[in-house]
Parts: sequence; C-alpha cells; structure tokens
Amino acid sequence: MLKAGGTLLLSVLSPLPAAAAQILAVRVWPAPDYTRVTLENDSDLKATHFIVPDPQRLVVDIEGLTLSPTLKSLVAKIESEDPYIKQVRVGQNRPNVVRLVFDLKEEIKPQVFTLAPVGEYKHRLIFDLYPVVPSDPIAQMIEKGEWMRDDLAPAGKPELPAPTAAPDPLAKQKSEMPAMAVVTPEVVAPVKPAAPKLDKPQVVRMVTIALDPGHGGEDPGAIGAAGTREKDIVLAIAKRLKFKIEEEPNMRVMLTRDGDYFVPLGTRVAKARKVQADLFLSIHADAFMKPSARGSSVFVLSEKGATSTAARWLANKENAADLIGGVNMGTQDRQLASVLFDLSTTAQINDSMKLGAAVLSEIGGFARLHKAAVEQAGFAVLKAPDIPSILIETAFISNPEEEAKLRDNGYQDQIASAIMKGIKTYFAKNPPMAKSRLG
Repeated sequence: MLKAGGTLLLSVLSPLPAAAAQILAVRVWPAPDYTRVTLENDSDLKATHFIVPDPQRLVVDIEGLTLSPTLKSLVAKIESEDPYIKQVRVGQNRPNVVRLVFDLKEEIKPQVFTLAPVGEYKHRLIFDLYPVVPSDPIAQMIEKGEWMRDDLAPAGKPELPAPTAAPDPLAKQKSEMPAMAVVTPEVVAPVKPAAPKLDKPQVVRMVTIALDPGHGGEDPGAIGAAGTREKDIVLAIAKRLKFKIEEEPNMRVMLTRDGDYFVPLGTRVAKARKVQADLFLSIHADAFMKPSARGSSVFVLSEKGATSTAARWLANKENAADLIGGVNMGTQDRQLASVLFDLSTTAQINDSMKLGAAVLSEIGGFARLHKAAVEQAGFAVLKAPDIPSILIETAFISNPEEEAKLRDNGYQDQIASAIMKGIKTYFAKNPPMAKSRLG
C-alpha cells in the first residue's frame, strides 16, 4: 500500500508536458532588397536553419510547435512575384518540431532572429532572405531607365525632349519611364567687348533626389482613427512627388522603398549615399498623444539637442522604427553605425535648414503649419554627413480632419507639388555643383 501510494503521489507531482507555443499570425514581405517572413507567437521560439543546394532550399526547424491552421496559411501567402521564394512547405517534422522548407529562386544569405514584444506585437521569429549579391540602388535605377551618366562635357545647347502629357502619377508604368537628358542651366556672365572669350566647360549631370517614405512592412507607422496607416499615405505621396520630379529635365529620383516593406533607418541613409544623392527627403504623417494636434512641420538634424519638447518626442518616436520594424542588431555594420551617429556636419545642417525653409514656405501656402519655423532634433534618418536632409511631417494622421485630408488624392497631390516647388526654390538659390563625396 505504501509503495502504491508513493507511486500515486509521484505521478500527481510530475510536471505536465509543456504546452506548445501558439502562432498568432504569419506575414510575408517580398521586396527587391530581401524577402521577410514573420511568425508572430505567444512565446520566444528557438529555430535552427540550414541551406540545401541543387535546387536551392532553406530549411528551418522550429522547436516547441505543433502544426496549426495559422502556420499552414503561410503556404498561400507566398506570391508568384516574390523575387526570392518559389514556394514554402510546412510539416510536422517530429514531435514538437515544425519544419519549414523554402524553395528558392536563387542563392540567398538568410538571417534568422527573434524580436522581443514591442508596441502591438508579441514575440516574433524573423526570416530575412537576402540575395548573396546585395541589390544595388544604382543598378535598380538603370534597370528602370532612371539613371544617366554624370560626365564632364562642354556646355552646349542640347535638344530637350518635347513635353508630354502627364500620366497618372500612381500608375505602375510611371516607375519605368526613362529619365530625361539635361544640362544644368547655362551660366550667363557679363562680357566686356574687348575681353577674350573665356568660356569654361560646364558640368553636365543630373540632380539626384532621394525620397524616403517612412515606415513600411512590419512597421505601419501611426494609425488614424479611421484606420489609415501612415506607411500607405507617405508612400502614395512619395510616388506622386517622384513623378513630379521626373518631369523636371534635370532631375532623377531614388525611393528608399517603393512598396510595402521595411527598410532599417541606417539602410535608408546608406541607399541615398550609394546613389550620391543631392538631397534626402523623408516623408511622414505622424500622430501625437492628443488628437487635437494638427499642422505640417519640417525637421532637420540637430547636434545640440531638440528645439522643442515635441521635436524631441517625435525624434525619439521615429528613431524607434527599427525596434518596431525589426532589425537584426547582430549584423549591423559598424561603418553604417558610424554614418548614423558620428559623421553629421555643420555644413550639412546649414544646407538642410535652407532646404527645409523653402519646403515649409511652400507647404504653408495652402496648409496649416504646426510650427512656422524649421525645427531640429536628433533624427537618425537625417544623419547623412554629405547630403542636405529634411524630414517632412505632412500632417497629423491622429487628427480626424487631417486624416481625411491625407486620404484625399487631391490633397496628396497638393503636398507633393508644394515639396517640388520647395526643391526648385532651394536649387535656384543653391545651384548644384560638381560631385565631391565622402567614400
């Protein structure tokens, strides 16, 4: 009896098998730079992965899981246009271990990492599938017909293309329009009748504008009361502005993202520097704690602290984008970090102030301003040392009235037109010179 009772007691006190983790959501974000797959779950998952060649496959084993309908739904989320994934297979490999097999379109370099709960997200297991040869923003622009060589040549009178009817700025075809060949405006100097002609060769080159639609992918940005997502609005405005810039005979555009995917803050800066951008404009539509906050603002970098409490709050909020969007901190390049934190210059900030003032003045011509002057704060995305950079808060998406305006195509176009006028005003007073960039 004692032995039997002892056995019964032990069985009662024995720990029950651990409950399997629950997959709450699966998401796939295909992009030219990489494809991200996210498994959101209620606990911290452990995963191992390896590559199988011929044909290329990525195999991932996730511990503490049993197959569920949510996890199975990953199969249907792979799009045929995905640049890196053909398909995915999901199965129960062994008890409490689920295996994912990604059939790949090319050789990739995977990053598999976890993210702690933040914002509205629970635990996340992330698979970032990067190509072995990283995508080059210049090559992407060439492929889309948006790049021309910056050669030194004698100034002449080239024939400019005849103006054409403007297509829908949000049509897919617009991103594939060829850039227009141009020359910088001819410099006219007073000539004395008796003096010999001393014309010098002029720089023949395009002005490159980097447009940075904030947030994207895992990071929706601010969300209005009607459910409007900041990431969608700013991408729409950026595409409208891109079309207007491309209509100018001496300008071309690089978008840090042209779809719904996440780009880390440092990568946005690096992309602009890669194409030797002449200007960097980050476009946002943020929220504030009170829905009464309203108006447009323009910000530039500050080396000496924020110009207001609100500016500091906003900079801290925007700088947290990497936490929301999800960055594998273990792979962050030291050189990239130095660009973000150590190389800001007084000259860059002065030029940024001039650009910011020109853009803010144009926006103020039709929209209410939150502050009448350009503000400053430590925005990480503005820290390119050699590119005048501004961050434009087009309106407060947290204000119901302004949210409705931001959803309006006509209002988006007004904002894009005002920014375009500001860019032209800036260049009229600060003509672009020959390229001379830091490496």
